Amino acid sequence: MRPDEVGAMLPSRESGLRKLEAFLPHAGLDYAQGRNNVPGVVSELSPYVRHRLITESEIVSAVLKEHSWAQAEKFIQEVCWRTYWKGWLEMRPQVWVSYEEDLRSLREGMAEGSDLQRRLQDAERGETGLECFDDWVRELRESGYLHNHVRMWFASIWIHTLRLPWQLGGDFFMRHLLDGDPASNTLSWRWVCGLQTKGKVYMASAENIERFTNGRYAPYGFLATEAPTIPEEAPISGPLPLTRCDTHLPGEKTVLLVTEEDLTPESWGIPTADVAGGILLEATEVAGGDPSTSSHGVSNKVVTFRRKALESTQTRLEALGYSSVKLLSGTMESIQEKVSTLLRANHGGDKMTVSIMGATVGATRRTIDPLLAVLEQEGVTVRRLRRRWDDELWPHATHGFFRFKERIPTVLRQFAQE
Repeated sequence: MRPDEVGAMLPSRESGLRKLEAFLPHAGLDYAQGRNNVPGVVSELSPYVRHRLITESEIVSAVLKEHSWAQAEKFIQEVCWRTYWKGWLEMRPQVWVSYEEDLRSLREGMAEGSDLQRRLQDAERGETGLECFDDWVRELRESGYLHNHVRMWFASIWIHTLRLPWQLGGDFFMRHLLDGDPASNTLSWRWVCGLQTKGKVYMASAENIERFTNGRYAPYGFLATEAPTIPEEAPISGPLPLTRCDTHLPGEKTVLLVTEEDLTPESWGIPTADVAGGILLEATEVAGGDPSTSSHGVSNKVVTFRRKALESTQTRLEALGYSSVKLLSGTMESIQEKVSTLLRANHGGDKMTVSIMGATVGATRRTIDPLLAVLEQEGVTVRRLRRRWDDELWPHATHGFFRFKERIPTVLRQFAQE
């Protein structure tokens, strides 16, 4: 599949499964040999995995039924990169906090009409005069998608050639990518500028761009050959313990709280008979962007994709026989009262229990945590769940990816044997 076909991305689990089925024949050697070409062999699954309309485990399981490990290893590793980034950030949440603080400071300190503001506007409008970069800006704005290789070139040009702060580039991606993910996006930008892997900076080259775009772009003489100096951060103290998560107690009646982070609650391991209702949450702080960290908010395309993904999940859960499935939108303050009212209506005089797939480090967790705190103050038992895929793989994200990937075959064999 080609990047120019992303307009067919329908925000539903059914659409994600269809794309997975269409991609499966290409997930082996085709992907390994053609993944770096632009356009090339891409799955278009990332927006669905981002919201877990389909999950990493079911993707990998389907691929290994079609291909041998040797054939599919490269694609499976790409699926696991996301898992690695998530686990790495879960153990180092301060990195996200620092990114948000830096972004806020940059926005607040940017003087009207300043050189930085002018250069930032030129970059975000695709008016830099560098043809390849400007075309990629337009593609991102119009489709909500960029090929992974293009993302690397884009970030390198943003940081090294245009000399713009990496945090502003990360924010630009988060506002426009349908698959924008706090961990994958933030840590990938850090990697390009040399913060993530000390001493390693990614530099885009005209030769590489010309080769993998089949000559469409050849920006010789326009790209930086030396990286600007990025202030070093204070050393991150060793991996922190992963946040404790709960499991569902068999027979316990519970209401599902569903956020955009995980939209397949039917696979959370909770029997339908134990589900007393479902509440899908669309907090405007998440859907529309945080004005303190994003000057323009999230693009309409991204907001629409997220909203329709929630709506399609509501429809699917109702068709599966889940009762009292509600979709609540608004500010978190307005949602808190609605959630409390619905819980009382669902539970009557019984002890109230809710189950939520724990949100990972990022804007959703920051928005949802206050709601959960209020519910617990009201006597509600909150079960914070985590998928086994994450439980098994996140603890190995202690160092670089290459050490992490050594554990992947062992973990996958454990899944296959059960």
